[in-house]
Formats: sequence, C-alpha cells, structure tokens
Amino acid sequence: MNLRDRIRGYLPVVIDVETGGFDQRCDALLEICAVIIGFDGSAKFFNKKVMHFHIEPFPGANLEKSALEFNGIDVDNPFRLAVSEQEALSEIFESVNNEIKSENCSRAILVGHNAFFDLGFIKSATERAKLKSPFHKFSTIDTVSLSALCYGETVLAKAAIKAKIDWDDSEAHSALYDTQKTAELFCHIFNQQKFG
Repeated sequence: MNLRDRIRGYLPVVIDVETGGFDQRCDALLEICAVIIGFDGSAKFFNKKVMHFHIEPFPGANLEKSALEFNGIDVDNPFRLAVSEQEALSEIFESVNNEIKSENCSRAILVGHNAFFDLGFIKSATERAKLKSPFHKFSTIDTVSLSALCYGETVLAKAAIKAKIDWDDSEAHSALYDTQKTAELFCHIFNQQKFG
C-alpha cells in the first residue's frame, strides 16, 4: 500500500499555529509549525519532516494581551528571528507540494488539534500573502475527534498521556512542541487501526 491509498489520495500534514487572538481576519499569526507525515514499508505513518517558523505580525494585526500571556510569545524579542507570513508559508507550501508530487497524492489535508482553528488562520494568511495553498479548502482531520473516540479525551495533553506518548507541560503551547505531539498522536491512532 502507498500513502496515497490510505486517505483518499491526501497527504496528511500536521499544523499548529500560535496567534495573537482567536479572530483569523484581524489577529496576528505569530508562529507556525508543519509536520509532513510519511508512510513506511510496513504501512505505518511516521513524522517525516518538520518545518517551524516564528512570524512577524502582518501590518495592522491585532495582538490580544491575554493571548500573548497564554502562549508566552514576546513579539518584540529579536531572538525570535521572525519572518513574514509569505516567507514561512512559501517554504511550507513548497515542501508540501514537493511531497504531494513525490507520493503521487492529489493534495494535502490539514491535521490538527481543533483543526478548524489552524485552517482558518492558514487560509487568511494565504490570502494576505497571495499564495496558492496545497491544502483542501475545508476538509481536515481533527485529533480532538480521534482522541475522543479512542481515549475519551479532547485535551491534547490528556490524550497524549493516555496514548502513552511522553508529555512535558513546560514545553506545551509552543507551535513546535504541540505540532510534534499532535503528529505523534495522529500516527499512533491511525497505526493501530486495521485498514482495508
């Protein structure tokens, strides 16, 4: 079996964003991580490639104090080495498109924990950057639903712990850590299911 055969021709890509609020239209996208999922010779999913960027707030972006306190992002810290939305998304989209071609998939599908939130911010940033997204416009795979089904949990940390995935609370709420753990959870759940 090939990767393209597993999820209707889609390439799963796990995404997590950290933002300056909850409104995708006006709140800043501040951090993004993407994990491209691979498929090995024994038909098992695995974390194949990680891409992580700190993002400069777009001109006029709103930054809610409560959101910054929650995610701990200091927007003015020069050591963030932040890049524009266009630069980050261009690199991610190029890698995703290359993997779509390599795996002979039709397009990518966004996997996320509360995936509609991440997809909304990606769509708005894509429009601002005037780019073409490789992701399906509305279909996602949500690990919240998968976790509720398999473990009776909807919180990422609690689901990961029930799945016996290592979890460190001090690392949580960074896009890099949360994406990698969401990707591990996605792979763990899918790899346990009989298919075909």
